[in-house]
Amino acid sequence: MKFGPVPVAEAEGAILAHSVRLPEGRLRKGVTLTAGHVAQLQAAGLSDVSVARLGPGDVHENDAALHLARAVVGTASGIEVSAPFTGRVNLLAQGPGVVVLHPEQITAANAVDPMITVASVPAYQQIAPGGMIATVKIIAYGVDQDCLAQACDAAKSALRLAQPIYTSASLIISEIPNGPGAKGVEAIENRMAGLGGTICEVIPVAHEEEALCRALGRAKGDIVLILTGSATSDIGDTGPQALIKAGGEVQRFGLPVDPGNLLFFGHLKDKPIIGLPGSARSPVLHGADWILSRLACGIAVTDRDIAAMGVGGLLKEIPTRPQPRRVKGK
Repeated sequence: MKFGPVPVAEAEGAILAHSVRLPEGRLRKGVTLTAGHVAQLQAAGLSDVSVARLGPGDVHENDAALHLARAVVGTASGIEVSAPFTGRVNLLAQGPGVVVLHPEQITAANAVDPMITVASVPAYQQIAPGGMIATVKIIAYGVDQDCLAQACDAAKSALRLAQPIYTSASLIISEIPNGPGAKGVEAIENRMAGLGGTICEVIPVAHEEEALCRALGRAKGDIVLILTGSATSDIGDTGPQALIKAGGEVQRFGLPVDPGNLLFFGHLKDKPIIGLPGSARSPVLHGADWILSRLACGIAVTDRDIAAMGVGGLLKEIPTRPQPRRVKGK
């Protein structure tokens, strides 16, 4: 691609590099100059203009962006590829879900040519309908077709949108004397709503293994959430042991995410079970959001996945925290 100033008389067919204000209105950068545009520029008294001219092996920015965006999506469903504009194409979620991507592929695509860029949300980001998953931007007005082909090959099927497969949840609330009771139910309902789901029932029970065990056995939801009235302090505590007693399995107790350290999760037959700490009563971003969104979308959560949550896992402080991170006055 050639870039630079040329006499206006020679600019026809070139791409305008910088916007020009004319009596008839603004001539925007990126437009391919026609004979009419040249006449307007000459009438305005301009002798030269900055343009870009594509070479025989170059691909126009819009065509390149669209080609790369389609490569990134591959055959994945639930993702809208926007129309290209000024070398940019956005990838938008058509419904709620979790973004699953291969960071090394996006990195490889971005390493091909500085003019070829792909920017995405972080891996496993929960996304709302219409939310932007990624944007492809070609910085120059055109890029070499071989470089584009290399970037497309590197980024092929680099991301997908995992959509919810579990859309209803039973919420079991274990109660203790003078405890919080049903406080925070709205925040948990909103968490499910963000995934296109609902709380289909709220089951209050005593904070006892046997009572929790019975409630687990009769819960109707695709997922079961347990909001304990007393904090879970060990895998041998009431909530996890009730799950085991019901015939289920505790996959994990404890997260390197704050708030959310005291969460536990597992399964009862093929039904995901999540034990929520009291801090999940707050609507702020929580470790429960990370676990719930993945499990609701059918994404397995391994010990390695959980270990990786620690980087970036220091979330927003919440006012209800019983042990603040900072001592007052320090």
